[in-house]
Amino acid sequence: MTDHSFNPFKMAQDQFDAVAEKLGLDDGTREFLRTPNREYHFNISVRMDDGSYKVFKGFRCQHNDARGPAKGGIRFHPQETVDTVRALSMWMTWKTAVVDIPLGGGKGGVICDPHNLSLREQEAICRGWVRQIAPNIGPLQDVPAPDVMTNGQHMLWMLDEYEKISGGRYPGFITGKPVGMGGSLGRTEATGYGAVYCLREALIEKGVDVKNTTASIQGFGNVSRYAIELYTQYGGKVIAVASWDNSEKKAYTFKKESGINRDELLGITNKFGEIDKTKAAAMGYEILDGNAWIQQDVDILIPAAMENQVNAETAPMIKDTVKVILEGANGPTTPEADEIIKEKGILMIPDFLANAGGVTCSYFEQVQCNTNYFWPKEEVLTKLDEKMTAAYKAVSKTAKDQNVYMRDAAYIISIARVAEACKMRGWV
Repeated sequence: MTDHSFNPFKMAQDQFDAVAEKLGLDDGTREFLRTPNREYHFNISVRMDDGSYKVFKGFRCQHNDARGPAKGGIRFHPQETVDTVRALSMWMTWKTAVVDIPLGGGKGGVICDPHNLSLREQEAICRGWVRQIAPNIGPLQDVPAPDVMTNGQHMLWMLDEYEKISGGRYPGFITGKPVGMGGSLGRTEATGYGAVYCLREALIEKGVDVKNTTASIQGFGNVSRYAIELYTQYGGKVIAVASWDNSEKKAYTFKKESGINRDELLGITNKFGEIDKTKAAAMGYEILDGNAWIQQDVDILIPAAMENQVNAETAPMIKDTVKVILEGANGPTTPEADEIIKEKGILMIPDFLANAGGVTCSYFEQVQCNTNYFWPKEEVLTKLDEKMTAAYKAVSKTAKDQNVYMRDAAYIISIARVAEACKMRGWV
């Protein structure tokens, strides 16, 4: 699903450069914001279950912390690259700024494949990652979180290691923790729900009743599952979902014209979000090619898998029925595809607005940990809805007022906020 010739960091810089030009940023500010402030590369040596030692490469990029501590996930992925981490740290800076929370942008990663690692080996990687970078992260400097192929258990191991090193209790050091161990209620739903709150506002603006809409989704991980849940609660119908098959190293699309049943699919999905093809076929799902999700006659497309999925090759496949593209994933659309989407007149709700529900709820988790007082789920989701709705409306208004694409409008708001913070601090 990932094109390795594609460089996400170059894409993030190109997107930034275009908006910096529009904003008339001076050369010093541009140079400062185009690259991470700090980045760390390190080796994590792990004693494997068979007694041998294996060295894993780890990264942490802190793109910008002018508005608050850096914030961003840690992903475990066999194809992880430092350029992916750089790009994601940059997008996190814009994401925290667009929803106006007092955090900056960071990202981490380890080149590894949890599919092939025991839990003990994964724990050793988590603890090793923290040991390598403990002096440069923490609740007041840089707050990590889960990402691709990491979860609450990984976060807890990292928290435990950080607290051992620091000699105290610092639950605000990391977010995405299990509930009852400093995690926030509503965090699991937050990214998917936040995206659908934006979609709801977009459909209201367009005068479209959500009950009359259909959607097709790429990915069946956490974001997708909760987006499907809330979207169907609102009355929408998802007819197709694409999922990666690790054993075959390719993706498949699962389609049911009458509407997919999320819980039914969850029952035949492994812990990595991979749907069992044989069982799905027996349940009456059509099993189609991995790109079929983007070719459906639907109103809404939701790329919620990896970066670079809506590209020069796949964007022309988008049908004329599509009114909205809601980016659940980070960086799923390339600049070439953006041009095609503009020509088609489709409303694009960009990634760092659409999927900012996760980091917003992570911020809520941090606030709750730091005050040692936890909110009921309803309060978390109400606050999330308010934040996401306000952010969507601000971006939509900028897009209309300045007659620009929604992605550009979101960038204009966030880059202006970050540049202003850097200037006020006297950094540029």
